[in-house]
Order: sequence, then structure tokens, then C-alpha cells
Amino acid sequence: MGNRVTACSMQREVGSFPLAPSVRTRLVASGFHTLQDVVDVSASELAREAGLSEDNAVKVLQILRRENHKDTSTSLKHTALELLEQEQAQASIITFCSALDDLLGGGVPLTKVTEICGPPGIGKTQLCMQLAVDVQIPECFGGVDGETVYIDTEGCFIVERVVDIANACVLHCSLITQAHQQDDQKLAMQRFTLSNILSNIHYFSCHTYSELLAQILVLPDFIAQHSKIKLVIIDSIAFPFRHSIDDLSLRTRLLNMLAQQLINIANQQKLAVVLTNQMTTRIGLSESLLVPALGESWGHAANNRILLHWERLQRFAALCKSPSQKASTVQFEITHKGFRDVQTVEQETSSSKSEINPRKRPREEDQEFQT
Repeated sequence: MGNRVTACSMQREVGSFPLAPSVRTRLVASGFHTLQDVVDVSASELAREAGLSEDNAVKVLQILRRENHKDTSTSLKHTALELLEQEQAQASIITFCSALDDLLGGGVPLTKVTEICGPPGIGKTQLCMQLAVDVQIPECFGGVDGETVYIDTEGCFIVERVVDIANACVLHCSLITQAHQQDDQKLAMQRFTLSNILSNIHYFSCHTYSELLAQILVLPDFIAQHSKIKLVIIDSIAFPFRHSIDDLSLRTRLLNMLAQQLINIANQQKLAVVLTNQMTTRIGLSESLLVPALGESWGHAANNRILLHWERLQRFAALCKSPSQKASTVQFEITHKGFRDVQTVEQETSSSKSEINPRKRPREEDQEFQT
């Protein structure tokens, strides 16, 4: 029955969708008669063939997909207890910094949107690259065994840095396997290699907000073809919107639309969405403050918001917004192996004497990750 409903919805006439008359005319005149004719076309192709601006083409595809989703979706009812059980059963992506993981209640949660804000050089991209590797940790080591979509808008993705982080992660899991000789871990290490880790990071470069919106529009289809994707990263969300749009009302509308799409992707695909955001100066009557960019309305987009900041040349992470965790601040550091806890002399001495415990999650095995 579900397949028949989907097939029928794909044959729905373009003229029946809530589009401007001039747009409907252009689509039909260009040979786009049904939803099936449009669904696999990119925004740039639709703009070129139908004589639309790229912005209008993006909006057309969004309207068609949204209305089609209404046609094919069914209403699912749950009890509050069922929702709580689902929430508690959701896994998290560890960061290898136990302080930050604890701050988030166990790591970056699946089915949620997490925003990482901070000034240049504080470690936003470093954390994104760390997560892109950590999401692939096999389940027998406490990971979620997933893949990553990495959307880069600033050109900050550095493959050599990902190699360093991945090598450290592989070495860590390899040492656990050598120490305890468990069959499931031996089998997992056959495919948990540097080349496979790099192959499972699907990288996209988007230089303008139109490219970003178009990429997010086709993202559900890409995820459907790569079912192991558990993490979507956009680094950064602010850059294309701050430097390409002068009309603030248009920017707000596009950001709200993008936020809703990302929330839907996180919920429906059962994955984590991680966004980085820049900082801007808010000028007040008595003082000026550094605040996350894109305005107050954008602040409601993410479920979790983390603010990375400096204090006397030391790095700190503050949880500013969370539906379940209290606001708190922890310290972290970035080593050549990635995002890590800050170690005291006593901790370093203790960890050098400790045995690796395979039943602990990788982030708790500090022995091999201290500089």
C-alpha cells in the first residue's frame, strides 16, 4: 500500500503544487509536468532549463519535496514513556575529551542538532574533524560505526590533520585489541583502517548560500544511498550567509528554512547534525559583547549550543543551551592527536601505570593519547 501511495504521489501534476503561476508555466513549458520529472534534477539544472534564478529553483524544489512529504507521510503516535525510552536508547558520538562528553551527557547526541560557536583558532574545525573520525569507531569499542557527510564552506578542512587524528584513533583501538585479544575487536580492526576512515568521510565544498541550500536539499537522497551515515557536519553555517546576503529579512527566512530541514534530517535519519558558527560583536549601551553570529532567531535552531572560548591562553567549552544538561564549563586542549582532556602531572603519572580496559569507551583510555 505504501509503495502505491508513493508511486501515485510521484505522478502528481506540477500545476497542483502551491507555486506562483509564472513558475508553473515555466516548469510545464520546459517539460516538467509531474513531480517525477523534477525530483532528480539539481537546483542549478532546474534553473537553467526552466529559466529561473537559482534561488527560485531552490525554493521550487523545497516546496515540491515538502508537499510530497505531506502526501506520503503517516501520522505516528507514541506515549511519553515510549519517547523517553527512544531518547535514552540513542547513542552518542564521543569526542575523546571526557570532560566535553560528560558536559553533553555522554557525547554528541544522535537525532539532535549541535552548534559549536567560537572565535577563529579556538578549535571548532578541529572538533569537527575529530567527530568525523570518531563516529566511525566500531561498536565493540563503544562507537556507533557510522560515516560522515562533511560540508565545508570556508575551505578549512585539512586532510593531513584528519590523517593525524585517524591514526591516533586506529592506534588506540589496536592497542586495546592487542591487550585483550577479543575476537569481535580483531574482526573490527580488519576494516577500521586509515584508508577506510578517509573513504567514509563524504566531503562537499559549498562556497555560496545557494550551493549550501541546494546541497541540503538533496542530502536525504544521498543519505538514503549511504545508510551508515550517522553524522552531518556543516563548517561553517555562518560564512556563506554573512558574506553573500545584504537583505537581512531574506537571510532570516532562508536560515529558518535551512534550520527546519536540518532538524528534520536529524530526526528522520537518526543522525547527529553538527554546525559551527562564527562570533560577532554586539554593541550595547555600556559595553560590547562577543556573541554567536546570525542573530537571536538563529539561536533557536540547535538543540545544543557549545561556546568555545579562551581564558588566559587556555581553551574552555561552555554548554550554553541544552534540553537535558545543565549549563557548565570545562577545559580542553588540542594535541597533535586531536581533541583531548587537559592532563595534570598526577593524571599523567597515574595513566602511565594503568591498564587499558576494553570495556571502557575509547575516550576513557587516556594512556596512549597524552603529549
